[in-house]
Amino acid sequence: MIVLIGLGPARKGSLSLDAWQALHRPQRLILRTEHHPVVEDLRAEGIPFDTLDHLYEGAATFEEVYTAAAEEVLGAARQGDVAYAVPGHPLVGEASVGLILQQASAASIPVQIVGSASFIEAALAALGTSVSTGILVLDALSLDARSLRPDLDLLVYQVYDRDIASSVKLALMAEYPDEARVRVVRSAGVPGDETVTEVPLHQLDRVPVDHLTAVFVPALAPAQRRKRFEDLVEVMARLRGPNGCPWDREQNHRSLEGYLIEECYEVLDAIEAEDTDALTEELGDVLLQVVFHAQLAAEEGLFDIRDVITRIVEKLVRRHPHVFGDIEVDSAEEVLKNWEAIKRAEKGEHWRKSALDGIPKRLPALMRAMEMSKRAAKVGFEWERLEDVFAKVDEELSELRVAVAAGSTEAIREELGDLLFALVNIARWQHVDPEEALRTMLGRFSARFRWMEMQAQREGHDLKALSLEQLDELWNRAKVLERQSPKSEAAETG
Repeated sequence: MIVLIGLGPARKGSLSLDAWQALHRPQRLILRTEHHPVVEDLRAEGIPFDTLDHLYEGAATFEEVYTAAAEEVLGAARQGDVAYAVPGHPLVGEASVGLILQQASAASIPVQIVGSASFIEAALAALGTSVSTGILVLDALSLDARSLRPDLDLLVYQVYDRDIASSVKLALMAEYPDEARVRVVRSAGVPGDETVTEVPLHQLDRVPVDHLTAVFVPALAPAQRRKRFEDLVEVMARLRGPNGCPWDREQNHRSLEGYLIEECYEVLDAIEAEDTDALTEELGDVLLQVVFHAQLAAEEGLFDIRDVITRIVEKLVRRHPHVFGDIEVDSAEEVLKNWEAIKRAEKGEHWRKSALDGIPKRLPALMRAMEMSKRAAKVGFEWERLEDVFAKVDEELSELRVAVAAGSTEAIREELGDLLFALVNIARWQHVDPEEALRTMLGRFSARFRWMEMQAQREGHDLKALSLEQLDELWNRAKVLERQSPKSEAAETG
């Protein structure tokens, strides 16, 4: 059998009586490391032991060390009873013990756990800190900013050298202020050797550390914490609550439609302007709309924001088998082809009955027209030559002239729509995005017109009072200026 023994955090006084007795049994004793204060007591008692310190020298990663340690202990157990002793408590912060428990269970090898105090109790005693609202305990070797909870006290163990201290510092600085006070605990529970040093976070890697070092980081006050997604969800729930905002409480999915569309366009404006600050703010506004709709649904008992997140995470994993599975792809085109096939399989009988199904009705008209044109062309509803598309434009323009001459508003609306759709097909044939083409043109128009307004004011004129010839002259000057220098005043004012 395997006996897993906790050596406590310090000398034999921190061991439980059961652990001390277990160390004296006639069995092979393996220590994970001899770098522990109690080793001196074992030698004084004449207790023989082996150590696994040699594994640290040949392994490239700590995962390899833990795997090799488990294999060595399991191998010894197949030869007879073996005790595996680790610092602290076997079930606290010991990755190799977790592997041993899994593999021993699979091999039907009985395991006995003999605990002692862990490093946590000794560190808290050294700090003079009590735990009432919870403490987060993390391994320095696998510390990740995503696992941090600044609302809880934090104890980081295995900060055994300066390199590890530096990586811990960088991870913590993603969530904590550079000047946050942290306390470095060395040799907790070892009389005469125990020390506690308080430093600002940015100096964490400038204080002495060793294999018996842990770092304590107090919880941050709410005002000091970086906001998290959960904070947004909580604020939204409060705004919709009994004592919340009257406006927010009046909203529903329908009333919010326009805001979602508007915020998305403001994101696009920020991207086009390459304005990082604006993009940060506008993305937050879009995220608010998502959380708002999820809160409304949660109040109706339909779904909540976690359901939304679960659905999209599962979809992304499912539709990227080349990342999360064993499928291989050679190009972005192949990725899109697989995506479409997976999507078709997911939808099953609910897959598109028409080639035009799935095109959002609320898309901007030019974008929707372009997508419809592409879908129709894919199934063969297409002109043979570009000249035929131009002929269609001419035909629709003639019909529009007739409708205008007849003075029929309905006919004008219909023929104008036909002409616009014919022009969209010209764009498709030329691989031009009509939405982008019109938006670019509007940018030029805006820049030129703003220059006209500014120039008229400089010359002491009211734009409204100028003749058409004078306006045309200003317009042509703006065009010339724009062509001479793309970075000119005419271009920049847009």
